[in-house]
Amino acid sequence: MFKVVTDLNDLVKVFIVRGIVFLEEQKIPYLIERDTYDYSAIHILGEKNGEPFASGRIRACEEYAKLERVAIRKAYRRKNFGHRLTEFMISVAREQGFRKFKVHAQAYLTGFYRKHGFVIVGDVFKEANIDHYVMIRDDSGQQK
Repeated sequence: MFKVVTDLNDLVKVFIVRGIVFLEEQKIPYLIERDTYDYSAIHILGEKNGEPFASGRIRACEEYAKLERVAIRKAYRRKNFGHRLTEFMISVAREQGFRKFKVHAQAYLTGFYRKHGFVIVGDVFKEANIDHYVMIRDDSGQQK
């Protein structure tokens, strides 16, 4: 269902999902949605019956693994895929040695990320003209 992207074909699918969710639904400009971090990030793809429906990327941000560009296509929402994708991304980051995690959560998704152990740090800010909060999760006290 979820996998780390290892080839160009799957990376194209990631960008298709992101285009549907961020460019079409949320009207985020292409030049903001795509950035140079795409070249170095770990990309995650979710597929069901060959249909790409979810994506995300993980990148190192100081001592944190930052979960970014997390997207679920509309027809697949409210079916627990977002929770499974988030936990998959955290497990991939843990395999890379990270024990601290960060997201820039859209304001309406803070409750979602709280369920995964994230807490808000700081005030609301605008990113792509959408209200966001920095949220972190610190598992550094847990066993590896």
